[in-house]
Amino acid sequence: MSGSHADLDSRMRVAAFERVKALSAIYNHLPAEEIRKGFTFEGRRIPLVNPQRGIFKPKEMKFLLSIKTVFPRPGGKIWYEDQIDIHRKIFESLESIDYAFMGTNPNAADNRWLREAFENQIPVIYFLGIAPGQYQAIAPVFIGGWDEDTLKAKVLFGRPDRKEIVPPETPEDRRYAFQVVKQRVHQGQFRESILAAYKERCALSGIPERRLLDAAHIIPDVDPEFGQPVIPNGLLLSKIHHAAFDSHLIGIDPDYGLHVSKRLLDQNDGPTLEALKQLGGKKLRLPKRKQDYPDRDRLAMRYEKFKAME
Repeated sequence: MSGSHADLDSRMRVAAFERVKALSAIYNHLPAEEIRKGFTFEGRRIPLVNPQRGIFKPKEMKFLLSIKTVFPRPGGKIWYEDQIDIHRKIFESLESIDYAFMGTNPNAADNRWLREAFENQIPVIYFLGIAPGQYQAIAPVFIGGWDEDTLKAKVLFGRPDRKEIVPPETPEDRRYAFQVVKQRVHQGQFRESILAAYKERCALSGIPERRLLDAAHIIPDVDPEFGQPVIPNGLLLSKIHHAAFDSHLIGIDPDYGLHVSKRLLDQNDGPTLEALKQLGGKKLRLPKRKQDYPDRDRLAMRYEKFKAME
């Protein structure tokens, strides 16, 4: 590849990475419609993905730009094992995951792109489906192996704390990067489950804007016994209500009653504070399904900490 072509590919890749980084700063998980808009490079719109295929290289670029795994909709057709098995593989693996070729011909264009990315150690973007129409954007990732017999490529995650975009060189690097991604995916699944359980409305205020909503733990995830990222240990809260809950300024008793700390009640400073103060005596907005209700034992444990802070 000529130097000028290599430089063009590199500059376009940087622009794509920057676009994904900017989107990730806005969205906890990238909506499919935002990904489909692509990125702008020197006045031209360049796609980030192919809506119909998982392995993608824009015609303007020399090397592979992105790979994608779709989270299937309920009742939707499963095209590849990866779609239903990828999250288990991430949680069970230590350093890398396999990514299935497109079809059974290793020399098909899509699969050649994987091989070329492997041979040239090209950084790419992995759009990992977290929920239907929602993606975790992971970058950089590298193709760490290509096997025409098994029809699979090996995916390695780059270190997110490194300024330079280079493949992870040591087992320690690979495991560290993999653990970071594993945590992000774990939390991503938790968030999407809580959003669905609460119909994308804050459990305290009813605010419906998902970009203002957090999946809050009742018992923090540092607790190995009770802090698991499961729906009964979660609440969907707006960012201000989440902060108030984490700071023990708002408490929730085991009967789902809301309590406001004396510290807040003694203050008078505008409508936002007044709205928080008026939550006292009200009830939590509960999910539709009883199996998704907040766990009473966890609420009791958390409520004791709230009372201790009074």
